[in-house]
Amino acid sequence: MKIAVMGAGAVGCFYGGMLARAGHEVALIGRAQHVEAFRRDGLFMEMASFTGHVPVAASTEASAVRGARVVLVCVKSTDTERAADAIAPHLAPDAIVLSLQNGYDNAARLAARLGREVGPAVVYVATEMAGPGHMRHHGRGELVIGPMAAAAELVELFGAAGVPVEVSDNVAGALWAKLILNCAYNALSAITQLPYSRLVAGEGVEAMMRDVVDECLAVASRDGVMVPGDIWAAVERIARTMPTQVSSTAHDLARGKPSEIDHINGYVVRRGAALGVATPVNRALHAIVKLLEGRPAPAV
Repeated sequence: MKIAVMGAGAVGCFYGGMLARAGHEVALIGRAQHVEAFRRDGLFMEMASFTGHVPVAASTEASAVRGARVVLVCVKSTDTERAADAIAPHLAPDAIVLSLQNGYDNAARLAARLGREVGPAVVYVATEMAGPGHMRHHGRGELVIGPMAAAAELVELFGAAGVPVEVSDNVAGALWAKLILNCAYNALSAITQLPYSRLVAGEGVEAMMRDVVDECLAVASRDGVMVPGDIWAAVERIARTMPTQVSSTAHDLARGKPSEIDHINGYVVRRGAALGVATPVNRALHAIVKLLEGRPAPAV
C-alpha cells in the first residue's frame, strides 16, 4: 500500500517509519534538510526495540501524496489549512485522510477545507527529531480514532505495523483528554526546558497542573463533552511513561520557531471565553509562551 505522510517531523516519521518497516511504500513530505537525509540514507529510527535505517521515498512537495491510499497529516496546527490546500489537488478520490496532530479541531478544519471526511486521531507517542533524517523514540505510540468508514482498515494496517489503534465512540472526549495532557505539560516544559520527570518534581508544579486540568474539564463540560477516564491519573502517567520527553512546544521555543500554543492552552482560553468559563491558569501559561516566542531567535 502507498502511504503518504504530510509533515515528516517527529510524529510523522515515527508512524511513517513503522509502516515502512511493515513493508508499505511510504512517502515522507517534509523540510529539505530531512528530505535530503531520507533520500541519501533512509529514515534513521532510534528506538528501544529497533535502531537502523528504513528506506522511504521523500519529497518537499505535496504532490507526493498522489496515488496514496492513506494520507497522514502530521503538520503543526498552525499549518493545517496550508497543508490542506497543498494536498487537495493531488488526493486520490478514495484516499483515507487521517489527522495526527496536536489540538482539538484539526480534523474538522481539514475536512472543511478538503470537502471530504478526515478522521481525527488521538496520538500518544513521545518522539523527537534528533538531527536531519533522525527520529528518536522515547515511548508509547498508540492511536485512538473515531468510527470512520475506514476504521477497520486502519486498525488492521497499523496493528500489523506494531501500532495499537483503538476505535472510540467518544473521539471528542478522547481528543479533549489528549488536549488536557498537552495543556498540563507543554507550556510548563517549554518555559522551563525540562523533561517531564523533572518537571513534575518541581515545587508547586502539581498544584498548578491540577488547576490547568480543572479549568479544562470545566470548559469541556460546559461544551457538552464527556472526557473519559480518570484524567488526573492519565496526567500522572505521562511523566512515568515518557520521563525523558521534552514537549514539542519546548523544542519550538528552543529553536526560535512559532509553537502550537494557540491551539493548546490558547484553544481552552478561547473556548472558555465563548462559554463563560474562567481559565486564568491556562491564560497565564499561554501568555508566557507567547512572550517567549517573541524573543529574538537564538544565534546559530
